Amino acid sequence: MSQASHSQPSHVNAFQSTQVNLPNKGDPSADCIDTVAIIGVGLIGGSFAAAIRQAGAAKRIIGAGRRHEVLVEAKDLGLIDEVVSIEQAAAQADFILLATPVGSYEAIFKVMAPHLLPHAVITDGGSTKKNVVEIARAALGERVGQFVPAHPIAGSHLMGPTAAKADLYAGRQVVVCPLPENTAYAVERVSYAWRVCGALIRQLDPKKHDEIMATISHLPHWLAVVYMTHVLNDPNSHLDLAMAGTGFADYTRIAQGSDEMWRDIMMQNRDVMLAQIKAYQVILTDAQKALEMGDESVLQTFFQRAAIARREWEANRT
Repeated sequence: MSQASHSQPSHVNAFQSTQVNLPNKGDPSADCIDTVAIIGVGLIGGSFAAAIRQAGAAKRIIGAGRRHEVLVEAKDLGLIDEVVSIEQAAAQADFILLATPVGSYEAIFKVMAPHLLPHAVITDGGSTKKNVVEIARAALGERVGQFVPAHPIAGSHLMGPTAAKADLYAGRQVVVCPLPENTAYAVERVSYAWRVCGALIRQLDPKKHDEIMATISHLPHWLAVVYMTHVLNDPNSHLDLAMAGTGFADYTRIAQGSDEMWRDIMMQNRDVMLAQIKAYQVILTDAQKALEMGDESVLQTFFQRAAIARREWEANRT
């Protein structure tokens, strides 16, 4: 994508900088970042840009991606200062966030690799990690130490730069998955950037990350999509949808997510997902047998255990 110039809109930027108290300049991992590049300025990348800008933690934010019109929109909204190509982003940025579907990472890494600044730190917002690490090692080679994988446990069914919110990550967890090749500086630089966004940092190895995400994020999305497909295939689907209420809305909300993004997540975490689906099917079969046998005691225990666990989780949320 070629570099583009676009005049600022007449309305006031939604994401003006309001400088916060940053850590001492003596800590190089906490210095204000000269140039941040966002590859993919949608909900995840746009919210990161908005939070960094609001905190005054970057002097300049540039954006790159596949769709020029989306990048221009992000610039008009004040999320980024300039639209650039991926090559230009790599050549200019001190800190790079990949916020595109994980299936696009290989091509992006290959384009960036020859142009990266020696001191640049790369991170991402993808929902899978083990495969991403493998892709990064193959594409970046000896420079893989510049990439510190991360995953913000935050999001929305909304998409695009207009969905970006400076507080999306406030109080939310971000999982950082350091590589053996990473320096302490690179890991702290990434952790600091997410902390500036208001996030709480947790470290996991990539394999454990993918197992946990399959359980609490990927499988629920899979089930919401499968259930929505079931409703659409029902002979009474028109009436089903006409009469659906808040329970239906709450359960199916995540099925609205980006089909491209979720396709990539499922394929990249396929082995773990298949194990999760099989384990889920065992529980579903047990519940079905209890219903077929009219076993009220088993069914009540089934519902009771789930209700208690859900209430305790809600009470203990931070």
